Amino acid sequence: MKVLNFGSLNLDYVYAVDHMVTAGETLASRGMQTFCGGKGLNQSIALARAGVPVYHAGLIGEEGEILFETCRESGVNTAFIRRIPGKSGHTIIQVDRGGQNCILLYGGANRSMTREYVDEVLENFGKGDMVLLQNEINLLDYIINRAYERGMEIVLNPSPYDHHLDSCDFSRVSWFLLNEIEGWQVTGEKEPDHILAKLRELYPKARVVLTLGSEGSVYQYKEERYRQGIFKVEVRDTTAAGDTFTGYFIASILEGMSVPDGLRLAARASAIAVSRDGATSSIPMREEVRL
Repeated sequence: MKVLNFGSLNLDYVYAVDHMVTAGETLASRGMQTFCGGKGLNQSIALARAGVPVYHAGLIGEEGEILFETCRESGVNTAFIRRIPGKSGHTIIQVDRGGQNCILLYGGANRSMTREYVDEVLENFGKGDMVLLQNEINLLDYIINRAYERGMEIVLNPSPYDHHLDSCDFSRVSWFLLNEIEGWQVTGEKEPDHILAKLRELYPKARVVLTLGSEGSVYQYKEERYRQGIFKVEVRDTTAAGDTFTGYFIASILEGMSVPDGLRLAARASAIAVSRDGATSSIPMREEVRL
């Protein structure tokens, strides 16, 4: 099985603040740092650091060489990353004293996919291969349909949730990895048990991992459910926690680990990530993550 991550590549401009800026307010930051990020890049690096050979497909702009190099240096296969004119995707992230964040996203090159490029990439993958997707690129509906036609296993993290997902055929998704906010946006339900019940009703063939912040995570497949708590650490920055969880959980499945062990591995990896600053820089290596 080959693993393809068709996803975003962003520059993250991170500002340390006392509190999140409010409408009409001018707020001085306590510091500013630039990191490589994007949900796609974060998840590819998490997969690579967890020991999975992963191909990344995505677009960078004129200032995006550092994104390419970060992938390459992290062990991600960069054969399908392309440079185009214009700006790379980027974010402006506020991180408060409690480690919580809010994010303003500009799509840039990430929103410039063409059908020709998608077809060129997917031509190298087929039945039994896995494609990991997030919602920070365009043509997500086309990628899902083409990957499904090729017999690929589709893993979707529907984040950020917006109207672009309305045209996607979720019945073709093999795995949903989502948090409770995204679960509410997909199902209209707010209680975790109701979210899971609705997802099972809507997409009975799909496996689901629902992350619940401080309440841990839940796995569901048909009648099967497993729960996992968090590992308590001092929180510095939650930016890449979910992406780290995603990468390590997928790695556990590919290794043939049991679901409970996979959830525990992913929870431990994400706990390490939140104890560090930054996105890609916070994702741990596999030897740091012990069950």
